[in-house]
Amino acid sequence: MSLTSDKRGIGKPRNRVCMLAYSFYENDGRVKRYAETLASRGNQVDIISLKKKGQPTFECLKGVNVYRIQERSLEEKGKLIYFERLIRFLIHSTYFLSILHLKYRYNLVHVHSIPDFEIFAAFWPKLSGAKLIIDIHDIVPELYMSKFNSNANGFLFKALIAIEKLSTAFADHVIVSNHIWEGRLHSRSVRGNKCTTILNYPDPSIFYPRIRKKTDRKFIMMYPGTLNLHQGVDLAINAIEKIAEQMPEAEFHIYGRGSELEKLKQMVTSKRIEHWIRFKSHLPIEKIAELMANADLGIIPKRNNLFGGEAFSTKSLEFMALGVPVIMSETKIDRYYFNDSVVKFFEPDNVDSLAAAILEMIKNEQKRKKLSENALKFLENFSWEKKKIEYIDLVDHLIHGD
Repeated sequence: MSLTSDKRGIGKPRNRVCMLAYSFYENDGRVKRYAETLASRGNQVDIISLKKKGQPTFECLKGVNVYRIQERSLEEKGKLIYFERLIRFLIHSTYFLSILHLKYRYNLVHVHSIPDFEIFAAFWPKLSGAKLIIDIHDIVPELYMSKFNSNANGFLFKALIAIEKLSTAFADHVIVSNHIWEGRLHSRSVRGNKCTTILNYPDPSIFYPRIRKKTDRKFIMMYPGTLNLHQGVDLAINAIEKIAEQMPEAEFHIYGRGSELEKLKQMVTSKRIEHWIRFKSHLPIEKIAELMANADLGIIPKRNNLFGGEAFSTKSLEFMALGVPVIMSETKIDRYYFNDSVVKFFEPDNVDSLAAAILEMIKNEQKRKKLSENALKFLENFSWEKKKIEYIDLVDHLIHGD
């Protein structure tokens, strides 16, 4: 890949920022919001990220220069395959970032975790004066336990905590994606005032109330997101099986990819409930937002395990921003941020509770309307437009020391 042939989408920047993300940039709303916010004020922003088959290795998107250096499949099931690809990305991104840094001399490198150890790809920029942010999207030791059914007393879990401590110590500042995890990091890895919480906020240019285009009488429920075990989509399937005959006009649409996809499809087939549950193709976020806006009900059925119970789902805020009422599991993290006036809670991991909540929401149009109205008011002070100032101030403070 050439490092000299790219065309800059912006003029001469005030500061140069590089971001590293083991994700697909165009699908990672959190990374995009940071990058586009900085690019819009004149910063040079370069992204080193994953590549989908058929994508160009370089592209300038809304003033952000995207370098795609490694392909990835989302159906990873084995520990060795999972970690091998993380290590490979660390090696590739270390080399690529070092070359870019020689050319552009970045003022700041913003590294997105997972994995935590990706921060060490920025060792050369750090040695030559760049400031480093590690942004913890998902807290890794707990995610590892959930993904691979591991033991908290096992060697690997303890090793991941040690890596977390080393990674956060190497960074100049830590951003974490919710307040519960901020407390967890302070208790075991991060000292002093070097930690800031920034939630995953919806992109206001994509998620906003709009006129519904739906014309049929079907009642559409939707889950759009990653299909991993902690997301609890199997719980929603079991709940719908219980009440299917009571809701002949309802359908549950599942949009997403992940390690549980084939298992979920087999569940639906074996239960013979294909009439009520439909698996849909993975689509760009702009298309998904249009479909979500025409749904009657969003379902966030997360498990209440150590990871799922503390992982904040951006989908809840996206549904709210579109004016769609939400049913969600009453996990620790969701009860921390929300109350019964903005969402319909059900008892975590309880299929009967979820089934009852779905039936109540189908039958009670007035309740759906009230939840939607309250959620839109709630979001007036709970948005990226409010929070981005804090991120910009953090970036300027790190670079200039003000």
